[in-house]
Amino acid sequence: MAVLKGILIFIHILAAFGVIAAVLLQSGKSAGLSGSIAGGAEVLFGKKKGLDELFEKMTIIAVILFMVLSLVLALLF
Repeated sequence: MAVLKGILIFIHILAAFGVIAAVLLQSGKSAGLSGSIAGGAEVLFGKKKGLDELFEKMTIIAVILFMVLSLVLALLF
C-alpha cells in the first residue's frame, strides 16, 4: 500500500508541475512566456492559434488529473 501511495504522490506532483507549465506557456494580453518561444514553436505547431489551443487542452487535462488524484489521495490515505 505504501508503494501505491508513493506512485500516486509522484504522479500528483507531475500533474501539479504540468498545470504550472501549461498555464505559464499560454499567451496572455502581453504574450507572456509563450511569446518568447513563439518563433520556434510556430515552426513545429503552425500558427499561434493552434499553439494556444494545444496549451489550453494540456491545461484542462493536467487540471482534471490533478483534481482526481487529489480526491483519491484524500479519500484513500
